[in-house]
Amino acid sequence: MFNLSRRPWFKLLNLFLIVVFLATSGFGCKLMSAKEKEKIKPITLNYWRSYDDADAFEEIIKDYQIIHPNIQINYRKFRPEEYEKELLNALAEDRGPDIFSIPETQLRSYQTKIAPMPKEIEMAYQYVKGTLKKETVIEVRTTKSPTLREIKDQYTDTVFADAVIDNQVWGLPLSMDTLVMFYNKDILNQSGISQPPTEWKAFQEAAAKCTRFDADNNIIQSGAALGTGFNVDRSFDILSILMMQSGAIMANSKNDATFFNENRKMGDNGKAYNDNPGLNALQFYTDFASPTKNVYSWNTAVASSSFEAFLAGKVGFFFGYNYHIPQIRSRSRINFAIAPIPQIAGLPIKNYANYWLETISKKSAYTNEAWDFLLFLNKKEEITKYLAKAKYPTSQKALLEAQYDDEDLYASASQVLTAGTWYKGYNIAGAEQTFKELIEKFLAMQVPEDELNNIMKTAISKISQTNIKPE
Repeated sequence: MFNLSRRPWFKLLNLFLIVVFLATSGFGCKLMSAKEKEKIKPITLNYWRSYDDADAFEEIIKDYQIIHPNIQINYRKFRPEEYEKELLNALAEDRGPDIFSIPETQLRSYQTKIAPMPKEIEMAYQYVKGTLKKETVIEVRTTKSPTLREIKDQYTDTVFADAVIDNQVWGLPLSMDTLVMFYNKDILNQSGISQPPTEWKAFQEAAAKCTRFDADNNIIQSGAALGTGFNVDRSFDILSILMMQSGAIMANSKNDATFFNENRKMGDNGKAYNDNPGLNALQFYTDFASPTKNVYSWNTAVASSSFEAFLAGKVGFFFGYNYHIPQIRSRSRINFAIAPIPQIAGLPIKNYANYWLETISKKSAYTNEAWDFLLFLNKKEEITKYLAKAKYPTSQKALLEAQYDDEDLYASASQVLTAGTWYKGYNIAGAEQTFKELIEKFLAMQVPEDELNNIMKTAISKISQTNIKPE
């Protein structure tokens, strides 16, 4: 009997049949190139933030891993009070994250630690094709990053002004908070105020109506938590927006030099909106802590914090951000609502932005992949999932209208298009301290206007020093 297995042609036939089987079955796959093998190596991207729990990103990360199964995202949340110290130490010791979040006001101080957005990104995409015969396909694609024009079109104006330096994008926001006015509805109702004020003159009148004194003229109910430097939360932001609304040019756009008083923004009729806008805004703000003024409603003895006083139901108006909402609901039973901040009648509408930028570490071994994930995260269909869980106002123009019907988001979202920032230095903490000291000095001194101008000049000089890049 013949043994066919020993025949050369039979062995060749068997080999041919095996190759055909593998090529036509779900177990087969084309040979990968060296580039494809390199691109699908397993990697982990470490992502650090100080806000939002992991569940805010869980669905987005799963969506990303469908097309990039070789990339794992390790998300870590820190307590706000420990975050910056941990981040700086980790970056200095080369054990830092690939992606991290920073306040927009600190971008320049972190700039040397950040990798800007590349012009294009090369990534391996994995997907399954076929119906009866399933086949995993690996495709290496080079995708162009958004252009500066596209960034300007997609995000609010202040994002482009803040995040783009030297024609490079250094970070992207996931949301944008704006300074809003919280008010105690019970206090306003008892004071005969049916609607929150939309202009500052009406606000002054409302604050005076809501303020209560005892027999010794001590404040027992504050109409507005304004006027001081150190026990008003976000006093820097509040005074800043008052100056900006008054027409002050806070900083020179060419060299970021600080002004906020000497320069005057001119109106269409060629006249200045306000002589000494910074000084006048400071006067307006401190009136609420001046016992001789009709709007007197706050001082350092009322409470150690304007927010804590609002939680206790002792304040009619408090200025804060959307991140205060869950804190109020978890810690207090006050009947509160939120409204846009008042404006100056007859002048352009201006609001104040407060937001964080997601950035990529310059020391990351995977800057390409990290930027790819950040851009994926900011796609409309993905960022809406984050916003729905985090309950933050959006920074993207196309998504704003959907938030206008949300009671919590409307006040902030309605201000996003007119919101801006001004500080572009290297030490925001120093600038904030200078503003607080300026407020307290102004309150303590009864001096001629020339001396008040000197106080302003000193503050301008101090903040200007923070615009100098550290060696």
